[in-house]
Amino acid sequence: MFVLLGVLVVGVVALKTVAYALKHDGGDPTYAEPTTTTSYSPTNEPSETPSAGPTSTAPTVRPTTTRPTTQAPRPTASRTTTATSKPTTNPGPTDSDLVLRNRLYKAGAMASVGCKESKARQSTVAGARANYKNLLGCLNKAWAPLVTKAGGRFRSPNVRVFSGSVTTPCGTNSDSGPPFFCGTTDTIYMNLTEDIGNYNRYPQSYQKVWARMWMLHQFAHEYGHHIQNNMGILQAYSRIRYERPTYAMELQDSRRLELQASCFSDIFIGANRRSYPITGQSLFQWRWLIGHVTDNANDHGDAGNHQYWATRGWNARNPSVCNTFVAPAAKVQ
Repeated sequence: MFVLLGVLVVGVVALKTVAYALKHDGGDPTYAEPTTTTSYSPTNEPSETPSAGPTSTAPTVRPTTTRPTTQAPRPTASRTTTATSKPTTNPGPTDSDLVLRNRLYKAGAMASVGCKESKARQSTVAGARANYKNLLGCLNKAWAPLVTKAGGRFRSPNVRVFSGSVTTPCGTNSDSGPPFFCGTTDTIYMNLTEDIGNYNRYPQSYQKVWARMWMLHQFAHEYGHHIQNNMGILQAYSRIRYERPTYAMELQDSRRLELQASCFSDIFIGANRRSYPITGQSLFQWRWLIGHVTDNANDHGDAGNHQYWATRGWNARNPSVCNTFVAPAAKVQ
């Protein structure tokens, strides 16, 4: 059996606990926890066969009158004056603007970049690394035009792999948990132990297809967090969440962020479904995994909502359908 989906790593839990304590104990109001996100982890074994079924106000000026005078006007020397005005500055988008009305939502549909799956298999470290490298190149090509069109300055994320434990600016995580993204260093951390273990655990061919689809979705999900970081969504989310008066509201913010990352993930997968390809058993296993998640920590979104947002991304291939921050609460449970 696989580790339950939606597990939060210990380091992230600790950071959130510190943040919550500071907020409710008169702590530094400028504090914001490091932007760390964790991904999902596999849960049950995949099924072998398909089943059925502002307005602005103009300034006002007081009217003035000139009283007539009987005296002749005195000659005056003329002076050259330069009209001056107070300098204006553009404060830029607010945190609400960044999450609710981000320009990425209007960037348009993602085009296929003809991404093909690596011929290497994740049965070894070298095989897993080859898949990560291939996916990074594909995702960079796919997302760069949309980020640029949205007015962003595209950059590629860093990718690191780990087995055992890994210490990052966002905390220390272990391979008993899922892969994760650290916004502080803009780095995706992929769990070699998980990906290689999933592939080698069972001999059945459909299990290996599932492991490949899971690795694809996980990498693309973490890359989705990189896009959020690139466009200011992740930073704005962190500040907004810190100001929430209740932990329940914080959790809802987290679910909105995570469900959006999965929607972004499946924009890419959907756009490249024919070249990768995602057909036959691969398509079945992708459909199975997006609908089989658990969220014990209540911070990633339940199975039904994960499937809803992932499918939206897959079908539309457009960030406009991934604005989870304006969705009703029922769609981000």
